[in-house]
Formats: sequence, structure tokens, C-alpha cells
Amino acid sequence: MGRSRPAHIVVVGGGFSGTMTAVNIARLTEHPLKITVVNDRGPVGRGVAYGLRRPEYLLNVAARNMSAFPHEPDHFLDWLCTRSEFELTPEIELRERFVARQIYGDYLRSIAQHHLQSPGEGALATSELIKGEVVDIESGEHSCRVRLADGTAIEADRVVLATGNEPPAPLPGAEALEDHPAWVANPWQAWEHRLPHHDGSVVLLGTGLTTVDAIITLRALGWLGTVDAISRHGWFPNAHFRGIEYPEFPPADIDLAALGLERLLALIERHCAILHARNANPAIIVDKLRGYTQRIWSGFSIEDRLTFAHEHAARWNVFRHRIAPEIHAQITSSQLTGQLRVHAGSIARLEPSADRIHVELADGQSVRGDLVINATGPSTKFTATRSVLLQNLLRRGTIAPDTTDLGVHVDTDHTVLTSSGERSPWLLALGPLLRGTYWETIAVPELRVQARRVAETVLGGARAEEESQLQLEYMI
Repeated sequence: MGRSRPAHIVVVGGGFSGTMTAVNIARLTEHPLKITVVNDRGPVGRGVAYGLRRPEYLLNVAARNMSAFPHEPDHFLDWLCTRSEFELTPEIELRERFVARQIYGDYLRSIAQHHLQSPGEGALATSELIKGEVVDIESGEHSCRVRLADGTAIEADRVVLATGNEPPAPLPGAEALEDHPAWVANPWQAWEHRLPHHDGSVVLLGTGLTTVDAIITLRALGWLGTVDAISRHGWFPNAHFRGIEYPEFPPADIDLAALGLERLLALIERHCAILHARNANPAIIVDKLRGYTQRIWSGFSIEDRLTFAHEHAARWNVFRHRIAPEIHAQITSSQLTGQLRVHAGSIARLEPSADRIHVELADGQSVRGDLVINATGPSTKFTATRSVLLQNLLRRGTIAPDTTDLGVHVDTDHTVLTSSGERSPWLLALGPLLRGTYWETIAVPELRVQARRVAETVLGGARAEEESQLQLEYMI
């Protein structure tokens, strides 16, 4: 990346990753520069995850571990204490609270406002926030040119890709449903006004976190119809729980990163059986792996990574990406009352039928919906991205897929590697784009560290390998 001082940095994406990268650059710079954040959806700082749409959505991580700054673990808690609704909440209780995602969006917006929009006298960084879609980045003689869909071009010395998750992968038959009144291709758009009558049915494709949000919204609205949730395994995320001390894992004499997938799975299964015998939750093992996950992933062979992603990721996510106990209780209640029916099976095809949609499963079953919502989760095949920007960069070799095709290929300091393996002179990446490099790269405890590391790289500092150790200190 070199050590030349950048005068203008463009960050593509205004969710957590993009916002906190820009904020860290503004905080850390020792020379004047300009930061431009280009975001195509909503205000900078909210992104999809922390939007304003529904008040019933909660964070999936307790407040104690949601600081946006890796060096300031109580930053979010301190901010919460300034809110009137938490004035009387004891700190010990507030630390374990699963706060509304809207409130966390307020937190990120306040950080962006302080550091980017109203930085105060003496600040070295000036900022501009642009609403628009970046469609290409072209290399120039001494810099690069960022092109927007409206024809605008921005000259930049460095560009950070913080584009977030991909939309769900296409489903068989979905191409014929684009204008169908019962089809919701984007679960984050407002679909509540399209709900059928109380004797109708809603079909949710997927049983992950997005489906959980949809069920909670249906309950909050008092909708009384039938809900069918379909996924390959039919597994919902587990609830957070109070664990027990379990010093036996990981074993002190074993290097987890050197085991490989097969031996690691055997070790995990053995300790899960021990916990079962003690009537303890085996997800304790997942928690205790958290500080080692990225080293384990880096030690896997390409074959191990692909095998884990294809055969074990679904089970891992059930234990790893847990939800607030009160949210899990609502999902369980919906199942016990019979309103929520869960189907385990692969989706063979979606078929329109007048004003309804039939979801055909691979085993021959068919589920009919008056409203069908695609909540299957982000597509994970990087070269199949539907992003115009990423496809343009891939086509020219400006970026390249990693060895698993789960994300973009980067060097250890987040500098993008080209198709020929060279370090880009101006492009960096972070967040879900690095799934193939880190695996764990979508939660705040990881993203806040990445945002800091990218900022340091952009500013010409050391590669800051030691920053990764911060992840061990603030894990769930």
C-alpha cells in the first residue's frame, strides 16, 4: 500500500463497517485529509441491520459487548447511560440487556455526527456523506476514479470497500415472480401492508435471523394467520444462556489451529457429549472457540474450508448466532400454539398460482402462501455477486475471489489483491467481503477491529497485526 499520505479517501458503504472505518480514519489521522462516504441506502451509520423500520428488533449481542471501538469496551454502555429510558436501569442489568437495534443505530449515528459531520474546531479530517450507488472504480495514473450510477466521478487516493452482505441467492422460479403481489424478494423492504387476512398464510423461506425478525413483526402486529417456515434443516437460532465454567476446553496441550477439520470436529463432539452429561448447554464450546476461530480457519486447508462451509456451517450458525432469550421465547410460543409450522427440506421451485405462490419442495411436498418472503440469507458465492461494482472490478481483475470463492482476496492488512496476486495501490476491503479469509466477519466484535486495522493501513501506518489480538479480549 505504501506510506504516501492520502488526501482523499472514499468509503463505499455506510453500514457499521463503512461508518466505523471513516470514523477511525478521522480520529487517527495526523495530517489533513478528506473522507467521502458513499451509501446507497438510508442514513450513514444505520445500514440494513440498524434501520428505523421496526422497534421490536433486538440486538443479538448483549450491550456489554457492543462498543464500536475495540480499545474502549464500555463506550456503548456509557452512551446508553445518557439515554433517559435507561437512567434507572442498574449497570449490572444494563450490561446484559439486548437493546433495540434502532437504539444501536442511534448510537452509530451519534458517532458519525460527532466525528464526521460536526467534528469541531481543530479536526484534521473533513467529511462528505453522499447518497448514491458506486458502480465502478477505475485506476488512474496517480489515484483512482470512483464512478456513481448518476454519472458523478470522484477522484480518490484510497478506496475502502465496505459493501456488506450480498442479497439472497436466486431461487428456482423466482424470475417469474418479480411483479407477483404475493412475492417479497427483499425481506428488508416494508411488506407489512401486504399481509393477507387473518385466515391467510405467510411463508418464510429460511429459518435464520431474518426469518426470526419477520415472525416477531407478525406477532407485534397481532396477525393471526398461519406461518410456514422452510429451510434445509428446519433449525432456528438458539437462545443466549447463562453458561457454566468449563476449563477443560480448549485442552491446554492441543493447538486447535493445527488439528484440521476432521480432528477438530471429533474433539468438539467429545466435549459436547461431556457437557450433555452434565446437563449443560454444548454451545459453551462454540463460545470458547470464539477467540480461536480465525486462527483455526486460517489453518484449514482449502478442502477443509469448503467442507465446513457446505456441510457444517448451518449447524455452526444455530449455536454461534444466538438470539435474545425473550425473542427465542416468542418463536417457541408461536410453534407451541400451532401458528408457526416448520418444514425441513430443500426448495425445488416457486410456482405462481393466481394471487398465491406454491413453494415446491424436493421431497414432493408443496406449501402455499398468500405472502412469500425470501429470507434465505445472503448469497455466499462471491463470483456470483449481483453487485454492478464488484462485477466490474472482477471483470478487469482489479479484485479477485479468495481460494474458496466466499469473498474477495486480500492481504493481511486488508489491502485487496488483484487477479495477478499484486497488492492494489489504492483499494482495501472489510466486513462480509472477507468471509473466505476470516469466516467470522459479520459481528460487531470482529468488525470494530477490522475497521481500526483498515484505518491504520489507509493512513500508512504499520500493518497492525497485533490489532487482531483485541478480538480475544472482547468476545461474547
